[in-house]
Amino acid sequence: MADLAPFHIAFPVDDLDAARHFYGTILGCPEGRCDADWIDFNLYGHQIVAHRVVASKPTAGHNPVDGHDVPVPHFGVVLPPVQWQALAERLTAHGIAFLIEPHTRFPGQPGEQSTMFFRDPAGNALEFKAFADPSRLFAKEA
Repeated sequence: MADLAPFHIAFPVDDLDAARHFYGTILGCPEGRCDADWIDFNLYGHQIVAHRVVASKPTAGHNPVDGHDVPVPHFGVVLPPVQWQALAERLTAHGIAFLIEPHTRFPGQPGEQSTMFFRDPAGNALEFKAFADPSRLFAKEA
């Protein structure tokens, strides 16, 4: 896969200290610039920005995918399998409750992947996934 440009996403949080602990300590994201109302984090080379807001509704709904109710919206990163497994273990060690437990979905199909879903303290849904064969990221049915 060619070099990817980093993406940028800004998302709402209601408590910057809780966001700093979750993204910085639990997920291990280095902190970048910050202000009284926002914090930049480096999420595997991507810029994510937690913005303090008074009220927000992070989850608009759910969509059925492979027998699970996937929260929408959500964001995350596709990791190599070893990093994905290490993150799953790290989250478990920190007592993070999974919306969808770490598992493999679409087994034996072109889109086979390991995936897990969880929420940050503000209720934002995150998904991290891994493909044994990264070239299958956008694979369609044969």
